[in-house]
Amino acid sequence: MVHAQSRQAPQSLEDLIPDAAVENPEAWAEQGAPPEADDDVLDDTIADASEVDPDSPLAEQPPIDLPWPDSLELPQFAPLEPDDSIQFADVEDDERPVTAFADADVVEITSELVLAFPPDDTAFPEREAFAQRYRDLSTIAELDGDEDNIAQIAARAKADEELLATMLRVYGYYDAQVLRTIGAILPGEDTASERATVRFDIIPGTRFRFGALDLGNLTAAADGPALRQAFEIQSGDPLSSDMIVAEQFDLDRALGELGYPFAAINEPELLVDHARDEGDLTMKVEPGGKFVFGEVSSNLLDFLSSEHLTRIARFDAGDVYQRSLEFDLRRAIVATGLVSSVAITQRKVSEPSGDRPGEVALDVELTKARLRTIAGAIGYGTGEGFRAEASWEHRNLFPPEGMLRVRGIAGTQQQLAGVTFRKNNFRGRDKVLTLDAFASTISSQAFEARTVSAVGTYERLSTLLFQKPLSWSIGLEAVATQERARTRDVILPRQTFFVSALPGYAQLDTTDDLLDPTRGFRVGARLSPEVSRTNGTESFYLRSQVDASYYRQIRDRFVVAARVRFGAIPGTEIENIAPSRRLYSGGGGSVRGYGYQAIGPRDALGSPTGGRSLLEGAVEARIGTRYFDGALSVVPFLDAGSVGQSVLPDFDVVRFGVGVGARYETGFGPLRVDVATPINPGPGDSRIAVYVSLGQAF
Repeated sequence: MVHAQSRQAPQSLEDLIPDAAVENPEAWAEQGAPPEADDDVLDDTIADASEVDPDSPLAEQPPIDLPWPDSLELPQFAPLEPDDSIQFADVEDDERPVTAFADADVVEITSELVLAFPPDDTAFPEREAFAQRYRDLSTIAELDGDEDNIAQIAARAKADEELLATMLRVYGYYDAQVLRTIGAILPGEDTASERATVRFDIIPGTRFRFGALDLGNLTAAADGPALRQAFEIQSGDPLSSDMIVAEQFDLDRALGELGYPFAAINEPELLVDHARDEGDLTMKVEPGGKFVFGEVSSNLLDFLSSEHLTRIARFDAGDVYQRSLEFDLRRAIVATGLVSSVAITQRKVSEPSGDRPGEVALDVELTKARLRTIAGAIGYGTGEGFRAEASWEHRNLFPPEGMLRVRGIAGTQQQLAGVTFRKNNFRGRDKVLTLDAFASTISSQAFEARTVSAVGTYERLSTLLFQKPLSWSIGLEAVATQERARTRDVILPRQTFFVSALPGYAQLDTTDDLLDPTRGFRVGARLSPEVSRTNGTESFYLRSQVDASYYRQIRDRFVVAARVRFGAIPGTEIENIAPSRRLYSGGGGSVRGYGYQAIGPRDALGSPTGGRSLLEGAVEARIGTRYFDGALSVVPFLDAGSVGQSVLPDFDVVRFGVGVGARYETGFGPLRVDVATPINPGPGDSRIAVYVSLGQAF
């Protein structure tokens, strides 16, 4: 290297350029390179390539001081292993990806993503659930077709390979293999724009099984055999992480339901032994002793007393502790609407001793909610017109759970002012005492009425939090009313009626939802023996009505609903029954397409008179859509109804209405909008009727 530059070299670029090269560059260039004068730099002169003799010997080179490779010690580098797990199809030869199984059971996840399983079902029997689970978790399935390139697909394919390996371990296949293959279309082909196809071949191998099980002190509990039976994993069962989670939950629930409020379960630990193809499970359990219920103690004695909380609890002191009953008590307290928060703490009163269980008290910490409420509602129906309601209430003016409400209604057809007293959980859980007094005026198509009424009821009804299979109500009603048939051109005199009634109600409900049922049925009956006095005539009769509805889910987001209603008033002639207490049909909750109370017999002036018999039927299809995240449904329907003056329907005139509605799920019930038209309208019936309300029509 020291011979590469002369020690006599000029010190600047200008010194290196000859004067001849500056005066005539072309002539100087034709002369070629001159011989070097300095022997310390080069020994030979560089001549023109055409004058070099190829047979002449090479000039003698200076010695090389570097050691030869056989005597030079270089660090050893680990060779890189080729990543042959990503395989691209040879489209020229076969146009198919390399596969692990010639006759695999292929499950399509998307049009560009498939899983291939062994052809023998017994080799991996969980394939259907496995494929669905992968479909929900796959990152490749999230890609958006045309915008995806092969590099992005390959990266996600590698991530999905790890996902599949993890899933296989969840199912107990710890020696499984996953072969990923990406089949791409070569550029220039007619189908070059098509997306690559990703295939995963699942080679499950041997499924591991549970080995030794260590559940701590579980069997030492008083209910050891029953608790061990609740944890259904046994040595030798196929290993599954899902099963561990599920059985841990079942065991925790069994401990809570069999009287062990202080039980503790440690996090499960699984030791996998590949030599035995087994996994040893350790999940330490400390039962903590068996207990029975003691007292229920409230921190707000003047608000919701301990005695009242004990009354609404579904257990008595001395009953074996059940966690579900503790949760039920908490829900019942929340359902009162009087508290903003509830915290229940278990307190040991006595420890278990021998075969005698311990006693646990429940300390209830309550935080008061706002007790005064102002509420309002607005509705509209083509036949009923507008209706606005407003109310003020204090939900605990008379503790515990004594409510006072003042309400009013202003509408096209009705005006009302009333006051209501209600006592929740009166003499028992979910039982309600209600006293209601009101004055109202009604001006419907059928009649006009000025009424003063007082009603008392004692009932057990379903609520949004506690839907009950059996509901009932009994009551006492006193009514004074002045009424007359409504006519267009003639004003008739008012007739005064004094009515006393003993209304009763019962309903059997097997549906799955109070406001929006999808399956089950409801059957309800109303019976009201009544005595009526008008113009010196006293009459006894029975107002009765039976309602039945049925709901069936045909497929996901498609429910068919049907209902029938039968009513009758035997015991007296129709003229002895106040018009407001007769039977009518038509309207949003009856036969849609017709005005409110517009179906039935009419007088000489064309006004509805009501009747003593009623028969209605309806069927509708509730079809869910994907609009508004699935909150919107479309509901075509067909309604029919008939009213007669005799006790039994005569079917002289049966009115039909047809239409379509929309339902929007609000979270606390569907908002309903129905548009209907009468198929065989009568005189004065409109061609279109619109109804808006909360909840399904039935």
